[in-house]
Amino acid sequence: MTSSSERPLLFLDVDGPLIPFGSSEITAVSSTTVDQGNPLLARLDPAIGARLTALHCQLVWATTWMEEANEVVAPRIGLPKLPVLEWPDADTGGTPRGLHWKTRPMIEWATGRPFIWVDDEISAMDRLWVDASHPGPSLLHQVEPAKGLSDTDFRVLAGWLDAVAPS
Repeated sequence: MTSSSERPLLFLDVDGPLIPFGSSEITAVSSTTVDQGNPLLARLDPAIGARLTALHCQLVWATTWMEEANEVVAPRIGLPKLPVLEWPDADTGGTPRGLHWKTRPMIEWATGRPFIWVDDEISAMDRLWVDASHPGPSLLHQVEPAKGLSDTDFRVLAGWLDAVAPS
């Protein structure tokens, strides 16, 4: 088995992939959810953490939730504390038109390691930028934000990870 530093990275967004936007129906809200002030947390699937940790990769939060993802989201879905990708100040350096502001920091963090980016806001420009700027394998996987991560998404992620895993 390879160490976590050798495994591919999986950069994970929260809003859209883990908290789907599509359902207007919110399940029963616990007092903990109400205490956190975000009723959308009730949309988190408590079983999704086990599915994510079963993937042979190193999970990294790539979300505007930042460290709050470890404090609020991770415990609800059964994930341990994960590394958090820090975002540069919006004023530091311009972002080319059409490029997501997350793209360059992810490439820098990955430093050539294989990675998956799971998000609901991935564009053709992001794909072109990663292809031109990242020497290692990558999968930019766009999740349908109305549904969140699905069985089909997990099959795609696992298949890609199996294909890039060291022999």
